[in-house]
Amino acid sequence: MKCLWVPAGFLMILCTLMLRAAPFRPGMPPGEGSGVTGVSHAGTDTDSLHVIADSLLNGKKVAVMTGSLGEMMLSDACPQVLVRCFDDIMDGFSALRAGKVDYVMTAYTTAYVVNRSEASYRILPHHLTNEGAGIAVSKNDATGLLRGIDSVLAVFRKDGTLDAIVGNWIRHDGSDYVVTQFDTPESYTSYAASKGTQAMQDPPQDPVPVLRVGTAANREPMCFIQNNRIAGLDWELMMRTGHALGRKVEFVDMKYAALIAALQSGRIDAIASNMTATAERKKQVDFSAVYFMNPQVLIVWDPGEGSAGDGPAGSGIWAGFLDGVRRNLLHENRYRLILDGLWITFVIAVFSVFLGTLLGAGICALRMSSRKISRYFAKGYITLFRAIPQVVILMVMFYVVFASVRISGIIVSVITFSLIFASYSSELFRSSLESIPPGQRQAGSALGFRGYQTFLYILLPQAARIAFPVYKGEIISLIKMTAIVGYIAVQDLTKAGDIIRSRTFDAFFPLVMVAFIYMIIIWGLTRLLDLLSPKACGNR
Repeated sequence: MKCLWVPAGFLMILCTLMLRAAPFRPGMPPGEGSGVTGVSHAGTDTDSLHVIADSLLNGKKVAVMTGSLGEMMLSDACPQVLVRCFDDIMDGFSALRAGKVDYVMTAYTTAYVVNRSEASYRILPHHLTNEGAGIAVSKNDATGLLRGIDSVLAVFRKDGTLDAIVGNWIRHDGSDYVVTQFDTPESYTSYAASKGTQAMQDPPQDPVPVLRVGTAANREPMCFIQNNRIAGLDWELMMRTGHALGRKVEFVDMKYAALIAALQSGRIDAIASNMTATAERKKQVDFSAVYFMNPQVLIVWDPGEGSAGDGPAGSGIWAGFLDGVRRNLLHENRYRLILDGLWITFVIAVFSVFLGTLLGAGICALRMSSRKISRYFAKGYITLFRAIPQVVILMVMFYVVFASVRISGIIVSVITFSLIFASYSSELFRSSLESIPPGQRQAGSALGFRGYQTFLYILLPQAARIAFPVYKGEIISLIKMTAIVGYIAVQDLTKAGDIIRSRTFDAFFPLVMVAFIYMIIIWGLTRLLDLLSPKACGNR
């Protein structure tokens, strides 16, 4: 029982640091009763990016989302600006608040939602581009999907449907979002289809074709998670478009930077994620007509006087902690995202360890074989999977190796981590077996044991005792390694925390919560393996 104080004490320390670094500020968080509040802005004409860069951004650090229009604009046209790329723009806002960057450059819709949540994020009166967002389709599309989407958009624009969709989600008066109910079956509109488990599998045997739409559901009000389901302007537009084309729509939530790769590999059929049709992107994919104008803007952190750390440290910290629980876990049943992510992490880790151990034993046998070709193959395998970063291997497996096979991202993750785990466990097994004196084999032969009996009864118990402490560490490393599966549209524990952060704009609570959950998992697993260790090691 004394060991329980370790995680409990760590939790209290982290919560205290979290609430001191990000004091609770009263106000309705996004998604609780109100939609997007309009933000007053001057200078609606597009300003020259070069003029602003020279006068305002020269030598400054600007946070942008990886692969976004802001990154392309600043990197290509403004070398004097220090661009800092983030996979999630919410991380950029956290860096801005912490003083790590000077500005955030993002879409106006994202900026005013963040401003509504925390007024200290001030939007500067400059619109840096007037280019609009379109729906991306593969250049290899042979089904006429792009022509169909363009014709539907033309009809929507003519009959006012497009204006109605925009009005449902761009709520300048602060009223609730207007969520349209579709008669599509639950399995095609629920967030379960966006976790990379359903949309990546073969479509059901149904005469109605499926339209798989990739999106980065972390940008309210364009596309985000509400009540554990994908919602937003892009969502409604594609749902209506799918109905008009006679196709069922499945959404695949993934990182923004991975969308084009997923489209080119055939994992998805279209991209609807507030993506601007830049010249560079047009070389890779085709775009529909513009459906929404969403200029890039700059945001600064301007807390004003007396807003950082006001209030007592006693009841204020406790009240802030309870409010963090309410906003990040209880509201919209967001705790279900954590539970689902925890289960996915568990499944990937367990199967990867099991399969990786079996494969590692096989690679170990090849590595110790008397045949030269077997040894060379094993050495090459081990070198390959040890030399390449895990996230690169995962993305290559998903977008290249299994590009033409529509299997679950979870299965791809298990296969990838099993291969990686095998490369480490095989060398561990080999070094353990080679550390046993050769006389042990000779003793087995002298006792009349056959080769497999000598290995099973004499060598294996000693090798297990030697390898178990390091093997335990490899299992722990694998569990932490699973945090990268969000790159291939799998909602694990880390991805669930990112989704919550994208809705609450709370930089600290979800991160600390996920870190604490991982710590509890690792701590509990370590204790369990320690209990199993005497049995595996023969009490010696």
